[in-house]
Amino acid sequence: MTVSQRLNITNGDVAVGKMTEAGIDGKIIAWRDVLHEGPVDSSLSLEELSKQRARFISGNSWDDFEHVSGDFAERDRMIRHLDYFDEVVLWFEDDLYDQLQLIQLLDFFSREPASKKKLSVIVVDGYLPPLSHAELKHLEANRPSVTAEQLSLAQRAWKAFGSKDPSSIERFLSEPSSALPHLRRALQRHLEEFPSTVNGLSRSEREALTAIKEGNRTPVAAFMEVARKQESIFLGDLVFFSYLERLSGTEHPLVTWKDDSPVLAPTREISRDFIEGELSLTDLGHQVLAGEKDWHQINTQSRWLGGVEIVPRSESWRWDPVAGRLRREGGSGKREEGGGKREEGSGKREAGSGRREAGSGRRQDSSTKSSAKAKSKRAPARSARRKTSSRKPAKPMRVAKKPARKSTRRKK
Repeated sequence: MTVSQRLNITNGDVAVGKMTEAGIDGKIIAWRDVLHEGPVDSSLSLEELSKQRARFISGNSWDDFEHVSGDFAERDRMIRHLDYFDEVVLWFEDDLYDQLQLIQLLDFFSREPASKKKLSVIVVDGYLPPLSHAELKHLEANRPSVTAEQLSLAQRAWKAFGSKDPSSIERFLSEPSSALPHLRRALQRHLEEFPSTVNGLSRSEREALTAIKEGNRTPVAAFMEVARKQESIFLGDLVFFSYLERLSGTEHPLVTWKDDSPVLAPTREISRDFIEGELSLTDLGHQVLAGEKDWHQINTQSRWLGGVEIVPRSESWRWDPVAGRLRREGGSGKREEGGGKREEGSGKREAGSGRREAGSGRRQDSSTKSSAKAKSKRAPARSARRKTSSRKPAKPMRVAKKPARKSTRRKK
C-alpha cells in the first residue's frame, strides 16, 4: 500500500507549531523571508535569490550570514527535490508579508519538475496561529487545488515585483486578479512604501513620525500605533525599528531620542534601553511631515523595494498619494507619470549590501513570526516581523469578503 506524503509550507514557526499541535498531516516547514524589505531580483534562480536575501538580512544584523544562508539552503533543497512528497500545501495569510511569499512559491511550483506535483493552497483572511485545532483541520480537509489561472497570475506578479521598473506592478494591478483575491491590496500597499511626492516619506515613515508627534513616544508605542492603522498588518518590529534608525541616522535627523542623541535600532545588549526610550521629532521632522521639506532630497541612505533601488537625491520613482499612482521624478522634482517603460538606472549597486551604522549588532526579538522563533534555532528573516494578535475567522482563498478589521497584534 502506498502512503501519500504531504509537504506543508507556511509563514513562520508559530504557525508551524500550531499546525503540528492540530495534527495537520505531513511535514510542516516555515518560509522565512521578509521580502517586502530589501532587494528581490525575480529573474534569479531560487538559490541565487536566497544568497542575495541572506546578504541583505545579515547586512542589517537581523541574523548572521552562516545561519540565514544555511536555513535558506535547507528549505530550497527540500522544495527543489520533492521525491518523497505527493502533494504540497501552501498555508498563508492576506497581508503583504505573506502574499509575497505566496507568489514566490507559486511562481516556483509552476515550473518543472515541481509542476508535476499536486499543489493546494489555503489563504486565510486573518491569522493562522489564533485558529483552533478544529478550524485548522477544517481548512485542511477543504483545501482547494491551485488552478492554472492562479499560477499564471503569480508568475506575472512575481516578475513585476522583482523588476527594476515598478510601473510593471501598476500594469499588473490594472489586470483582473480575483484568482488571488488578496494580492491586489498587498501590492498596492507595497507601492505606498515608495517616497511620497508630498514629502519624500514612505507611508510607514509618515505614519511613524505621525504616531510620535501624536504622543506615542516610545518605539513600541509608535510601532503599535502604526500597526493599528494597517488594513492588514505586515510590518515587523525589527524592520520598523530600522526605519526609526534611518530617519535618525543622518546629519539631518527627523527623529531623535529626547536628549537629541540618534536612534540606533536595538541590539541584544541595549534592547531594554531602546524599548523604554522616549522619542522626539526634530524641527526638520515637523517640517518634512508637514510637506515643507522633501525627505528624498535630504536623506542619504538608499533603500531597496523589490527590484528597485531608491537612491536619495536622484531621479526616482515616487508615490503620489492623491492620484494613487507612481510618478517618476528627477532630482529637481520634475515629474513624469508612471506606467511607461523605465530607463535603466545608472550605477548598478550590489543588491544586499545592507550596511548599517555603528551600534547595529545582532538583534533579538520576542516573537516568532518575527525573530527568535519558537524553535531553539533562531529563524533568520522572520526576525524582521512582529505583529499584534487578534482572532479572526479563517476563510478559504476564494472568499473575498472580509469580516471586521484586524486589531493590532503580535504574530509569529
